[in-house]
Amino acid sequence: MELFGSYTSPFVRHCRIVLMSSETPFTFVETDYVSSAEKSPTKKVPFFRDGDVMLSDSSSIIKYLREKQGQSFFTDTKEFDQYCLINTLMDTAINLFLLDKEGIKPQNSAYLTRQNSRLFGGLTTLNDRPLTVRSPFCDGTIRLACFLDWAKFRDIFDHSSYPNLHALMKKINEWEIFQQTAPGMKEPS
Repeated sequence: MELFGSYTSPFVRHCRIVLMSSETPFTFVETDYVSSAEKSPTKKVPFFRDGDVMLSDSSSIIKYLREKQGQSFFTDTKEFDQYCLINTLMDTAINLFLLDKEGIKPQNSAYLTRQNSRLFGGLTTLNDRPLTVRSPFCDGTIRLACFLDWAKFRDIFDHSSYPNLHALMKKINEWEIFQQTAPGMKEPS
């Protein structure tokens, strides 16, 4: 198995956590923008290869890995809907982050103002929902924690102003695999 990605991507991190927590042997291939544009049909990371199986989205990779381990990806629609909300917020935050690096800011665009509002409205919604803050963590919780830690790493927002999200981060940061996969951390030796 080969997982292609970056050490900072929250999408890639979730895949790494699933692989590491199941003790599945895999090779991590650090991949940049140029390489992902050449090798992935979506031109992004992560992408994944297991023999003849080639997957190009973190959700399909995680579903594949969970099923291969005899586990379910989601147990109910409500949990899956929360996961989809988190994906929307991550995509939004990443796009805002990358556009900001190019000098394109929400205050210069009605569309980006709406995206910014989507991000912080979604965070409030997630903070107001009951969250599972105990191990074992479900994929929705892992996805949320990967996103929140990435946002902190990139200095996008501070989750401490959201008490339930902050409590989740305090608890999940006790998990060794979560610590080992922090944005920018290389694989443990």
